[in-house]
Amino acid sequence: MKFSRLNQFMMKMNPASVAIIAGSHDIRRNADTDFEFRQETDFFYLTRLNEPDCVAIIAPQHPQHKYVLFVRPRIREEEIWTGIRTGVEGAIRDYGADAAYDIGMLDQILPRYMENVDQLYYRFGNNEQFDRKVISAIKFIREKARGGLRAPTTIIDPGTIVHEMRLRKDAEDMKSLRRAIEISAEGHLAAMKHCRPGMYEYELEAVIEFIFRKNGASSVGYPSIVGSGFNSTILHYNTNNDRIDEGDLVLVDAGAEYNLFSGDITRTFPANGKFSKSQQAIYEAVLTTNQEVIKMVQPGESFMKLHEKAVELISDQLRDLGLLSGSRAEIIEEGSYKKYFMHRTGHWLGMDVHDVGRYRVDDDWRKLEPGMVFTVEPGIYIPAGAEGVDEQYFNIGVRIEDDVLVTETGYEVLTTMAPKSVGEVEAVMRETFMIAV
Repeated sequence: MKFSRLNQFMMKMNPASVAIIAGSHDIRRNADTDFEFRQETDFFYLTRLNEPDCVAIIAPQHPQHKYVLFVRPRIREEEIWTGIRTGVEGAIRDYGADAAYDIGMLDQILPRYMENVDQLYYRFGNNEQFDRKVISAIKFIREKARGGLRAPTTIIDPGTIVHEMRLRKDAEDMKSLRRAIEISAEGHLAAMKHCRPGMYEYELEAVIEFIFRKNGASSVGYPSIVGSGFNSTILHYNTNNDRIDEGDLVLVDAGAEYNLFSGDITRTFPANGKFSKSQQAIYEAVLTTNQEVIKMVQPGESFMKLHEKAVELISDQLRDLGLLSGSRAEIIEEGSYKKYFMHRTGHWLGMDVHDVGRYRVDDDWRKLEPGMVFTVEPGIYIPAGAEGVDEQYFNIGVRIEDDVLVTETGYEVLTTMAPKSVGEVEAVMRETFMIAV
């Protein structure tokens, strides 16, 4: 077994147990065309094998086969169409499996590794077709009880182990994540330099994603959000079909995926390169919140305290701008701030853009630890027609999102390459972006 993560996972498993981790399979898009393949994240994290139709079995107490892979066989006629496969021999040679089998033999062989173990680590609900295979294997073993066999009696979600591992990034994780974030920042810089009134949101999206791919990203980490004007006030807008007009703010939330790790950056900028007075007022309210929340980050701080601080700051500034009335305590107790700031201030970041890891532990909000990475992304969104709001603030949607690593002594902002002060943004937008192919 080559990979330390498998060893770590195995050491955390209960005695007399076996884990089954299924990879992703191709999904039909239409006719005879599939969606672009993306490996199941937990499977890739543990195995580094990035092919469809693979299954890993981890069996700590097996005398010979502690790590088993099922893979697609190498068939020349099929490889001509879809590319070279790892195959059974490659699974052992390149991925450290103690044994490997043709995936077509799964139904026949799977029960052998589940016999006479008390606990099964398997996550039901991700893949209903594979769920049925696991259930069938358990049923098969139960029917052999008179022959001295027993089936697992306890089923445990392997995420209780692997998701806690993924939450704390090691040096290998951070190398990939840093590169994903660097590429993401390059895309945002290009968007600022390229944006002009009169272009369409999808043109800006194309620029961003061109830069992602040009710099080695395998894909986007999530559908890119490029919202101008009213669309900047829609949190997960990604239609990206409208014309960007003079005087619009443009909110771009986009991240590149590299080695299955995702960046996640949001920047907001004026289409014409110059913030209006009202735009700047809202923007600096969000920016101040972003910066003050980041200053709180340190080991031992409560994740929830960061959001509570953001709510306090946003509430104060919305009141100062005349958009809310009452004391801070009244605004928070009544929840009136949610009219303009309706989402959490951040989330875990890693291989999935909204990454795994519990936010509450033992009925309390999790405390930050070195190696955790998360976003800080306050926002204010004021659509046209908002009741009681001066028209100067209509269609101003601002979100500023940074990716932050908890260090031994505090924090590191991983997204400093993407400018966010008013002066920095306006200066970058005066530059001209040229696409080099």
